Amino acid sequence: MADRELGGRRIDRGTQRADCPVRRGPDGVWQVHGYAAVHAVLRSTDTVQAGLGIETVAKLPASIRRPVLYRDGQEHREHRRQTARYFTPRRVDEQYRGIMVRIAEEQLAGLRAAGRAELGELSFQLAIGVAAAVIGLTESRPGIRRRLESFFPEKFGKPGLTSFSGLYWLIRHNVNWLRVYLGDVRPAVRAHRERGRDDLISHLLAEGCSAGEILGECLTFAAAGMITTREFVNVAAWHLFSNEALRERYRAADEPGRLAVLHEILRLEPVVGRLRRRTTAALSLPGAAGAVAAETGAAETGAAGTVTVPAGALVDLFVDSANVDPRVVGDRPERICPGRAMADHAGAAGLSFGDGAHKCPGASIAILETDVFLSRLFALPGLRMLTPPRISFKHDIGGYELRGLTVALDAGPGA
Repeated sequence: MADRELGGRRIDRGTQRADCPVRRGPDGVWQVHGYAAVHAVLRSTDTVQAGLGIETVAKLPASIRRPVLYRDGQEHREHRRQTARYFTPRRVDEQYRGIMVRIAEEQLAGLRAAGRAELGELSFQLAIGVAAAVIGLTESRPGIRRRLESFFPEKFGKPGLTSFSGLYWLIRHNVNWLRVYLGDVRPAVRAHRERGRDDLISHLLAEGCSAGEILGECLTFAAAGMITTREFVNVAAWHLFSNEALRERYRAADEPGRLAVLHEILRLEPVVGRLRRRTTAALSLPGAAGAVAAETGAAETGAAGTVTVPAGALVDLFVDSANVDPRVVGDRPERICPGRAMADHAGAAGLSFGDGAHKCPGASIAILETDVFLSRLFALPGLRMLTPPRISFKHDIGGYELRGLTVALDAGPGA
């Protein structure tokens, strides 16, 4: 089947594929678009996390342990080594697949009964249930979905003390922290202290983490495992509803074939399209001759086309641009072609899960739960999309949110 029949990107984030792989922007922040250069930054030990609210976390007292997302170096590597067992493909298959199937069937039973549903609600319930099992949030009081939606609203305000809006968001932010703590984290911590289990919360308790520190870790994993998975389920479904050839290929494939379709959609539609790092030493990146704009005058371009980014620089990594770099992805990089040959040992999803020390540990969980849900959804007779999603953007991470994608069953009472 020709790849042109399978469609291309549906979300325009305004990021164009750059001819210049590495350049310094007018604000002094370095912009990295080329796949090889983004990959090099992510793999480098001479960078640390930036963005993602790290400025707020940095203000916490030194005695409070930072969530793993905000740690670097040996401490971060050791934490990832100790928790890697929760995310191995074997564990995902043996311990989490059954949970995924159960939750997916529960959500689809609701769709059958009502005849229609908003896909974002179904997928969020799926993502919450799976992530909660991995983390250990299994004693939550009713209302976890509402608490998480309040904590991760579609639009954020900036907390502060100098305006009414700032005070509102400051109070709201702290109230939401307290709600998640009282409704989800504290009951889980109490239960795990009474009887240890083989999950993330038990591991954190064994390390001596306080309940507040565990709250920070849980919210980090909630953002990574619940919010992003919901968005990917929605965007993958939108592609399948919108392209009959792609939909039929997905429905007819075995599991490896379906996963190849999902990886290719994710390559084109990374949920987080932009990452940020700060260099701790001068960093040499693969670019091209003349890759640094002449007016910057900030770095030298080597004879082999390398670009040196100085120490202490902020670096924006454009994952959505890197994932369509033809030097790695091949011809027609903005078209869907499941199973395409990727150069330089690149993964099927490109850099959508990141790479290096902070690569998403739950990549295999996210892809499998998406397939478990969508393969069952698209097997339902009479399934159709009533309304396409509305799109909003989180520009700080180059991400998207899809809401309002409504599905119906022709045979259902609401169709």
